[in-house]
Amino acid sequence: MPQLFSLSAPMVWLILLVFFAVLEGVTVSLSSVWFALGALAAMLVSLVIDNLWVQLFVFAVVSLVTLLLMRPLATHLFQKKGFTPTNADRILGKTGIVTEAIDNLTARGQVKVSGQIWSARSEGGEPISPGVHVTILRIEGVRVIVRPETEAAPSDSQ
Repeated sequence: MPQLFSLSAPMVWLILLVFFAVLEGVTVSLSSVWFALGALAAMLVSLVIDNLWVQLFVFAVVSLVTLLLMRPLATHLFQKKGFTPTNADRILGKTGIVTEAIDNLTARGQVKVSGQIWSARSEGGEPISPGVHVTILRIEGVRVIVRPETEAAPSDSQ
């Protein structure tokens, strides 16, 4: 039975290289790029050595070595650095004054803090009247979550 076409070893490794590269491009997870590098090394070896076992060995070793050595470095360089504080975070813990009554049920209320007006909601859901001093606890979207400031805290000394 005649063969219509046959793939040489370098061509098989090239196909695998393209497959792993496309897979990495689609997933962007730094998981298959190492196998693409292994396929590249095996393809280069296949141009010189016509032994499938040697090519498979080179593929496995290069893939494993690049995965173990380079992945931690690459993930460190490309990972998101997590939470990046913004200038708005400077108001956390500060005291503000209620300029419009805060009522979580009607989704209304405003607080002035550091010269800026913010939409506000109370932490416990209780209404807070205008003129009351509040502590800024956190920012959720475009509004601050506040708690009324308490009077002087009771002293522990007797």
